[in-house]
Amino acid sequence: MKSYRKELWFEVPTRRGFVNITPDVEKCIVESGVKEGLCLVNAMHITASVFINDNESGLHSDFDKWLEGLAPHEPTSQYRHNSAEDNADAHLKRTIMGREVVVAITEGRLDFGPWESIFYGEFDGRRRKRALVKIIGE
Repeated sequence: MKSYRKELWFEVPTRRGFVNITPDVEKCIVESGVKEGLCLVNAMHITASVFINDNESGLHSDFDKWLEGLAPHEPTSQYRHNSAEDNADAHLKRTIMGREVVVAITEGRLDFGPWESIFYGEFDGRRRKRALVKIIGE
């Protein structure tokens, strides 16, 4: 069985944002040489997310508005966690959007349904963060 590991690094210039990382993950699969297996992608920061959905800007705008409604950044005084930081809302947003995805690899490709893409979701940006790609299989 083959095993492959790579870190993808990001620096989202805004507090919140979504990055389509599907092409980066596809490159990892090619580099791994795995034709049949599994690909795990997870955010390595507790204020970021990895999730699968449609690559459509209106939907991304809807996610941002919805998440901000559920866990608004302001006023920062509404969160106990913010006595030391100002990112409690980012922790909550990450919990909602999830930490990771696992996708089957079939014939050397991500085995997706229609319109699926992998995204890195940033909820406390403006600094370098990373996601892990771990691929196992034959």
